[in-house]
Amino acid sequence: MKVLHNARIYTLDHARPLASVLACDQGEIIAVGGDDLLQEFEGGNMEDLDGRVVLPGLTDAHLHLKYYALSLNQVDCETDTLDECLRRVSEKAAHSAAGKWILGHGWNQNLWGTWPSAAELDRVAPANPIFLTAKSLHAAWANTAALKLAAIHAGTPDPGDGRIQRDAAGEPTGILLEGAASLVSRLVPEPNIADLADAIDSAQASLWRYGLTGVHDFDHRDCFMALQKLRLENRLKLRVTKNIPVELLQQAHDLGLRTGFGDDWLHIGSVKVFMDGALGPRTAAMFEPYAGEPGNKGILNVDGEQLFEFGRAAAEVGLGMAVHAIGDRANHEALQGFEQLRAHESEQSLPHLRHRIEHVQLLHPNDVRRLAGLDVIASMQPLHATSDMLMADVYWGERTVLAYAWKSQLDAGARLVFGSDAPVEMPNPFRGIHAAVTRRRADGSPGPQGWHPEQRISVQQALEGFTVGPAYAAYAENRQGSLARGKVADLIVLDQDPFTCDPDDLRSLQPSATMIGGDWLFRAGD
Repeated sequence: MKVLHNARIYTLDHARPLASVLACDQGEIIAVGGDDLLQEFEGGNMEDLDGRVVLPGLTDAHLHLKYYALSLNQVDCETDTLDECLRRVSEKAAHSAAGKWILGHGWNQNLWGTWPSAAELDRVAPANPIFLTAKSLHAAWANTAALKLAAIHAGTPDPGDGRIQRDAAGEPTGILLEGAASLVSRLVPEPNIADLADAIDSAQASLWRYGLTGVHDFDHRDCFMALQKLRLENRLKLRVTKNIPVELLQQAHDLGLRTGFGDDWLHIGSVKVFMDGALGPRTAAMFEPYAGEPGNKGILNVDGEQLFEFGRAAAEVGLGMAVHAIGDRANHEALQGFEQLRAHESEQSLPHLRHRIEHVQLLHPNDVRRLAGLDVIASMQPLHATSDMLMADVYWGERTVLAYAWKSQLDAGARLVFGSDAPVEMPNPFRGIHAAVTRRRADGSPGPQGWHPEQRISVQQALEGFTVGPAYAAYAENRQGSLARGKVADLIVLDQDPFTCDPDDLRSLQPSATMIGGDWLFRAGD
């Protein structure tokens, strides 16, 4: 039994918001309260926290665990210039055998001011096929060797869910948008399950250092198998809610798999559907064209009627829906589908499931209050706002008044959960909290008030987005999300108080310790 004392404990439990002592045993909290508890538990292992702050463990409610884990050993393409990215690729190629795939992630053509090309990669790494995913994960950049392996040429048709970018002569440029990226990605050698499990196991340590004790994962079957392997071997030390791609809905339906199945470490979440693309490659589905691109309203992969059909099949076995929607039209179509699905649940006396929209990056004014009205969770990523703000202003213009509008969602009564979309953004929740509270970048831009300051929220609200919100979305509110008796002993220790520090300092907060299931899995200096 551990007894943490002499601490400022923010429980995020409304019944007792503040405490100074917390006792846990066998992975669970057995008491939270004042100094009077010390006498009751004087036989326990006493740990004096010297006045430090304790918070519930944080959960990233939207993360790609496989791709994040693998990205830690790939080329980091998130550079200020195209030349620097090419230099990193060249360096990787110099240490890679001829013919070996070079992989990377994070490039952003909006930052560079131009789309890159296959020819540029050919010059720095002529002996290797190359596949680099964009920061948005909705576009990829391949060299000529990779395009040839995938048999992509001028006569290759665009897939139904994507587009091959072409030059004036009709030749592929090396940029593959949305589903077109799979023409190459399916050729990239995949790690076996054991290797993927090892990569995820290693990645856990970086997540603990950020204060994360849980994640909601949105990767596919192989990631689930790797997570099961880790769980079986008692190496899984994060609470994982595992979402299912809609491509596997029929198999899940046939098995009768339902949301919530599993245990405290690994359980089933929702069925993931992509309504549209992303802002970066201008494939997010819009009502009106992107500024400066009169013919482009993005790509709508699924409409409201199709979403309802997916949702109806999922609801029969108790599976909720998690819907990727970024553009205002995509969010509108998602809400149309959820409206039909809520009616169906009522008509058929089915459970009122905790459906979610992932990202909710731009809403039409008529749709602002509809998530709350339909009790659909707004699953948002604060760092997207500060990363995307300049790009959003250029391509969405005045529409950005309802972009990344988490305060509007809270005011309307919607439930809010936060994540990072890693590896799209760094999975550091304190950077997300800083973005949510200040709507400013690290350099202070766009100014003291932040970008659309009316959408700023409080530290308490931001923390709830990484704690009680994800717990509710995962049907785990009785076990996770706050510090109270009977819940799992997942917590973090901070030297600074996020409620009293300068808002600019929120971004640099770093836990000095992270406990999961009653065990200290990270301690600074160990």
